[in-house]
Parts: sequence; C-alpha cells; structure tokens
Amino acid sequence: MNPHADDLVLFARVVEAGSFSRAAERCGLPKATVSRRISALEAALGERLMTRTTRQLAITEFGERILEHARRLLDETEAASALAQHRQATPQGTLRVSLPPGFLEELELVPFLIEFAERHPEVRLQLDISPRRVDVVAERFDLAVRVAARLPDDATLVARRMIDLERGLYASPAYLARRGRPATPGQLRGHTALPLVASDGELQPWRLAREGEHWEGLPPGQLAVNSIGLICTLATHGMGVAGLHERAAGALVARGLLERVLPGWRLPTMTVWGVMPGRRLLPARTRAFVDMLATALTVTGARDD
Repeated sequence: MNPHADDLVLFARVVEAGSFSRAAERCGLPKATVSRRISALEAALGERLMTRTTRQLAITEFGERILEHARRLLDETEAASALAQHRQATPQGTLRVSLPPGFLEELELVPFLIEFAERHPEVRLQLDISPRRVDVVAERFDLAVRVAARLPDDATLVARRMIDLERGLYASPAYLARRGRPATPGQLRGHTALPLVASDGELQPWRLAREGEHWEGLPPGQLAVNSIGLICTLATHGMGVAGLHERAAGALVARGLLERVLPGWRLPTMTVWGVMPGRRLLPARTRAFVDMLATALTVTGARDD
C-alpha cells in the first residue's frame, strides 16, 4: 500500500507541533483522527516513524529519513496555498519598474499605463526610464522590461517572454528618392545609417537574413542614438536608413512617412521580456502589472496586424 501524500504532510505537521494534541488543534482535526492517520501511514510504510509516550514524541531513524520528504511536501503545499492567497489579494504598495526609453510610446502602451493606474489605485508606480541594464536585485526593482534577442543566464532572476518583434530596415520616401532604393544588402554601403547604440555603448551592426542568405554590416552614419523613438523621428525626416521593429514603423509606413527597404530581408527578431527577482512568489502588484502588460502587447499587436 502506497503512503498518502496528505498523511506525509500531516506527519511533518505533528513533528513541527511536537505533539498530536497541538498538531490536531493547528490542523482543525480531532486528535484521534491525527493518531489514526499517522498509524495508517506507518502501516503503509511498514515501519514506525515515531515512538509515543505520555510526555513526548521520539522520531525513529527511519522517521528522520521520511521527514525530509514530508517537509518538502509540506513546503510545496504551503507555497501553493500562499500562491492562491496572493492571486486573490488586492494589489497594493510601491511597484518599481525599469523601462527602456520610448518603450511605452513606441508600442502605444500609454493607455495601458493609465488603465493600470485606474484599476489598481492602491499601487504606487515608480517608473525608471533608462537605457542601462539595471541590477534588478541590488537596486530593488520589482520588474525590468527588456527588449533583446536573448537574456544572459542569471539564477537570481526569472524572465517572462511577452511578445516577439519582427524587424527590418526603413527609410523615408524622400530619402530613398534622393539616394536611391538599394536592391541588395551590398548596396547599403552607399547609404547613411541611423544605428542604435547598445547598452554597452557599442553600435549594433545590421545582421540581415533571407531564406538562408546572410549579410552583416553597418553603413557610415553621422548620428547614433540609444532611443528607437528618436531613430524613428530621424528616419521620417530623411536622415538615413534605420533598423526598426515593425510595431514602431507600421503606423509611419501607413501614413507614408516611412518605406520598407529591402523588404525580403529581415533583421533578427527582438523579444520583449519581463525580468523579475527569482522569488518563489511574486507580489500581487507585480503579477497584475505583468499580466496586464502582456495582454496589452498582444492586443496592440493584433490590432496592428
């Protein structure tokens, strides 16, 4: 006969309480029921877990070994219970979020931010807008939104993948009329680039791909910035060719302010990540923000498509 997991949890609670009476009281069970279930557990395991006297409980050597497993089950049971309580709790308190510059504007997420504030009036939002990669744990951030192809491994953090952003090259019709429309990636060398400055201060080269073909390079450029929003604006004013995600460029293309360059070629896909401290449980305010942000990104993406 296999031992019942609930009885193993009860065994851990008896040891934790130090007596059948206190365990019964804490669990809201009759003492006789607790005693009967522990006896049934011992019968299922085929050995005594503890010796009982009128004054104390003594754990057997076998009981000590079983107790390790029972305590793990107890921890998981309590974690599940705490998770359920967290999900039902009203989000409140201060929520510190790190965002890249222009993130909310580029992805048309300002309405999401307003809706979150209205829906959760007990949450105080502190938004840190910065291109640098903040230390989520050391700087005590609840969430960092990052846009990257991949994230470095870090056991202290957990990351939620929210949405993938397809990317390509864009320029204004006026620029392309003046400088010509490249037919191959190699012809980009005769154009002006509007490169993005990475968080480490380096310029990001263009890595283009099309059906197994690849090209990497970066034409010369007079301006380089760390804001996709500013790059979009510069591109619409005919300052050069820019690598943009389709969500940022789509509305500008529809208005005739930008045009796709080399439409058959794509830049590497970028992903929006929600990065959080690797705690067992997230505060309700963080969970609410992340869930609403993920929904807003999906809804906005579906509308743009």
